[in-house]
Amino acid sequence: MRILVTGGAGFIGSHTVLLLARLGHDCVTLDNLVNGHADAVLHGRLEIADVRDGERLAQLLRSERIEGVIHFAAFIEAGASMKDPLRFWDNNVGGLWSLLAAMRDAGVGLLVYSSTAALFGDPARLPIEEDDRQAPTNPYGDTKLAGERMIAAASRAQGLRAVCLRYFNAAGADPDGLLGERHWPETHLIPLALAAAAGASAGLTLHGIDYPTADGTCIRDYIHVADLADAHVKAMDYLAAGGESRAFNLGCGNGWSVREVIHRVEKVTGRTVPLTIGARRAGDPVALVAANRRALAELNWRPRFVDLGDMVAHAWAFFQSERGSFSSGD
Repeated sequence: MRILVTGGAGFIGSHTVLLLARLGHDCVTLDNLVNGHADAVLHGRLEIADVRDGERLAQLLRSERIEGVIHFAAFIEAGASMKDPLRFWDNNVGGLWSLLAAMRDAGVGLLVYSSTAALFGDPARLPIEEDDRQAPTNPYGDTKLAGERMIAAASRAQGLRAVCLRYFNAAGADPDGLLGERHWPETHLIPLALAAAAGASAGLTLHGIDYPTADGTCIRDYIHVADLADAHVKAMDYLAAGGESRAFNLGCGNGWSVREVIHRVEKVTGRTVPLTIGARRAGDPVALVAANRRALAELNWRPRFVDLGDMVAHAWAFFQSERGSFSSGD
């Protein structure tokens, strides 16, 4: 297929572009490079543009004869969304509106949407099923829930078919070492812990140790970025085969506390992670763990890297090969 990947120069997007190319698909990546990296787009054409530029989007969809879109382009930091919510609404919701309008005008009817477990807020039960109550606790989750509702409305009105992938905490790096996390500033736990263990930062702050969990730290379901990329490809295959619009949770179905992640980082690196205890972050749920049965059954998807140690080991290998990126922001 001929696929447009918005935000394809970012962490998950670049891994998805790499896998699409390995499987023989033609990719065009659109990214404004605010958070992405041009050198992370290892295959296909990179169009440097903002997803909110609807006219340029529609022109690109037509000129490149795009058959389907995988939409990653969004701001993702839940904590930052609490501080500047309007920025998130403008980018995440405005960008999706622009994309859906351009797809309508260009006659492109297949969409895979990068959604999030954050739209569940503090869940009433674990693991979380797709049809459970959706009540985000931060503006980031609000924007993604609004996006899913906009997609549903567009599906009803214009014949769009879309898969919304609600994934939990992305982790790891390309097993071959070609790609990994290069956020700046970094906000994800595993690369922050690796940087602290390596002495590339002053240490790691534990944001709250008074959660109602076994060790007082919050719990998350971590999923390897390579498995996320595979799920996006399988979601597009599902739509191309005639699949109806659907939402899927993507996680391993296991929860690890922050302290458990830190212990695994120390085991993989053989180094101590220096810690500082901080206050809870506003909008952080106690625990998020996925029920992934729907994705397993309907997308024929199977995560390969379900052990947290593999995720940390792959991230550590990439960190060691790209250490300067974590300290300079390049």
